[in-house]
Amino acid sequence: MRQTKTGILLANLGTPDAPTPGAVKRYLRQFLSDKRVVDTPRILWWPLLRGVILPIRSPRVAKLYQSVWMEEGSPLMVYSRRQQRALAERLPDVPVALGMSYGSPSLASAVDELLANDVDHIVVLPLYPQYSCSTVAAVWDELGRLLAKNRRVPGVTLIRDYADDSAYIQALANSVRASFAVHGEPDLLLLSYHGIPQRYANEGDDYPQRCRDTTRELVSALGLPPEKVMMTFQSRFGREPWRTPYTDETLKMLGEKGVKHIQVICPGFAADCLETLEEIAVQNREFFLEAGGEKYEYIPALNDSVDHIAMMDDITRPYR
Repeated sequence: MRQTKTGILLANLGTPDAPTPGAVKRYLRQFLSDKRVVDTPRILWWPLLRGVILPIRSPRVAKLYQSVWMEEGSPLMVYSRRQQRALAERLPDVPVALGMSYGSPSLASAVDELLANDVDHIVVLPLYPQYSCSTVAAVWDELGRLLAKNRRVPGVTLIRDYADDSAYIQALANSVRASFAVHGEPDLLLLSYHGIPQRYANEGDDYPQRCRDTTRELVSALGLPPEKVMMTFQSRFGREPWRTPYTDETLKMLGEKGVKHIQVICPGFAADCLETLEEIAVQNREFFLEAGGEKYEYIPALNDSVDHIAMMDDITRPYR
């Protein structure tokens, strides 16, 4: 029997190449042109995107990126590369490539890299713990487009998500416990997930349920009473209703109600990025403190922690 050679493709959203208006504009144009992300009819959306949103939003977002940019580059790219290298070191006989849905390195470059290594089976691990049509499905769509051009198509295993995977939950729990050990146990642990339009959920996207699954398992692993945990959604965009409760409005409300100490973790982000390091760690901290809160800590994403890399090994092992 012919021996199958398997490679792993780590997929994430992507990031601008530089914290400049031009680079951010190029990135946002590609991101916001994907129908999986914004499904407004093109004839209506593109004039608004190109004539209003990109010119106004790009300089503003570039300034935010400048505030979190690391010496080696964008935080998402820095941590994603560290994840790729760490997993490759752990699995020396398995090629590991990194591809982004938007920007570079692209999913196309990742597939080419694996095929150049004579891989005939690709295990795709989208680093979105909770499935959504706007993230995981976008990876699947692009892979289909890429492989449609090939005469020889490798076997492909897509790991749909890992919202309640035991190794993932344990890694999150260890991270929370470490934060509690340093800062003390807070009055409330807030789990903030990236939002989606409520309409997507109404039309069948099971993302909210997968977020609830993660929350349930993490609370159980930590042994926290229900009243000490809340689940919210962040990063809404546009005018239509998104999944509630909203993180920013919840933090303002909690501060006003007299909650003094909060810690926030974002279980839907496998790597720290603009949405965690600026929106959660800075903006939302200010909302809480200005509303009357006294202590606020952001618990970092799992990034390239030992637990996280071990989880990637564990979750891909059955398919290698």
